Amino acid sequence: MHVPDGFIDAPVSIAAGVAAAGAVAVSLRGARRELGGTSQAEGSGGERAAPLAGLVAAFIFAVQMLNFPVAAGTSGHLLGGALAAILVGPYTGVLCVSVVLLMQGVLFADGGLTALGVNVMNMAVVTVVVAYAVFRGLLKLLPDTRRSVTVAAFAGALLSVPGAAVMFTLLYALGGTTDVPLGKVFTAMVGVHVLIGIGEAVITAATVGAVLAVRPDLVHGARGLAAPLKLRVGGELVDAPSAAPVAAPAAARSTKPVWITGLITALVLAGFVSFYASTSPDGLEKVAADKGIDQNVKEHATADSPLADYSVKDVGDARLSGGLAGVIGVGATVAVGTGIFWTVRRRRAEDLTAASTSSTASTAV
Repeated sequence: MHVPDGFIDAPVSIAAGVAAAGAVAVSLRGARRELGGTSQAEGSGGERAAPLAGLVAAFIFAVQMLNFPVAAGTSGHLLGGALAAILVGPYTGVLCVSVVLLMQGVLFADGGLTALGVNVMNMAVVTVVVAYAVFRGLLKLLPDTRRSVTVAAFAGALLSVPGAAVMFTLLYALGGTTDVPLGKVFTAMVGVHVLIGIGEAVITAATVGAVLAVRPDLVHGARGLAAPLKLRVGGELVDAPSAAPVAAPAAARSTKPVWITGLITALVLAGFVSFYASTSPDGLEKVAADKGIDQNVKEHATADSPLADYSVKDVGDARLSGGLAGVIGVGATVAVGTGIFWTVRRRRAEDLTAASTSSTASTAV
């Protein structure tokens, strides 16, 4: 659902950019708490949370390269807002998807640069808000089990995609550059993206379920369950660390195996599996072509990028070219994302230290 330049006029694109910037600013503040905890003791968790958030961004980048068929001549791909929100928290989730969109727009000419605000609102903000609201709502109704987390993740992801389609339709109604009837745009967009939402839900639930099976303590959306979560350590199930200090095996506390496994998976998906992805246009591209929304589309500002269209310039072999582009994209996304999340986490740690120093000084006086 990457909106190119020319679908939405300049005034609405600018307004969307301002709204997106505001959402990112709010998310930066919220992510400080998610990545750094609410106290100095919890703040040490950012040492593992920041790299994991960077990994989530890279994983979303990789899976977005895997278009899957949803109807005749139409494909879809993961948007990722639901997955990111459930794994690392809603504020950090908005940042994860925004980093992916920035990398795609700048390096790969995917999604217009003047439409970056539109894409952030559609694919990052709306998907996270819808998915996490549905997810949290269902958890209040379902039993406190890991299966409930997976079911709620499925439902949240399923509804987040047509939610993004509705947002695009609203922006098109305000600033569309063509005269296609709004009813036709709405029906076509929501209809195809309900189907894409099913794929989004399957991928999200499968990924969340896989992480829950081995490291439920790393799933933000699984925190606070009444039923004790379990970790598999050395082939045996042990209680996950709780809010109170609990002695846990070193293997259970280390996130290196998870990070390495996740990174290798992302590299394989982007560097090899992506070659077998569907080549059919995605939902937005198909609707735009069928309904004429793309009449005023503009060439991407970085169309001559060495990595444009997810291929490495001057590499003749299509498989090698696409694979190298995917690997470069994963590497760049994990590096940029982790750097951003480390910076956010450090700001939180500095705030906690300053607050502690101020409290100590006040007590001494």
